[in-house]
Amino acid sequence: MKLFRIGELAKTAGVSERTIDYYTKLGLIAPEERTEKNYRLYSNETLTRLERIVHMKQEKYSLDEIKQSLEKWSLVSTEEQVASKLTTLELHVQQLEREVNELKPLLGEMKPVQARKMMAGLLAKSAGTMEALKILLENTMM
Repeated sequence: MKLFRIGELAKTAGVSERTIDYYTKLGLIAPEERTEKNYRLYSNETLTRLERIVHMKQEKYSLDEIKQSLEKWSLVSTEEQVASKLTTLELHVQQLEREVNELKPLLGEMKPVQARKMMAGLLAKSAGTMEALKILLENTMM
């Protein structure tokens, strides 16, 4: 398991070290362990939690609301977490379908060569993402 020192975690998450300190003092995140020299080490789970906090801050949630949300999330079973994530993924797929439908008229206005290039790049990325999701789901259901 990869453990991050505070500077590495801050850089990876795109926040300052002071923010990490502040969130740690508030109890939003916690170090996984400490080194012999008393450096705090944070796990990938903490990185995921920190990314969720940053996202919620961007959505204009207060730190108290974020803390309450994270506490509720911690109480949720693994099965419920998976169901929630799958629901979120389904909503993202529906949003992507809507956006593709919005793009269709614009693609129709482009020259055929341009439209094919745009779609080829998009389809390759989408296919890779869908294949990765399929493999993940198959591996977890075994």
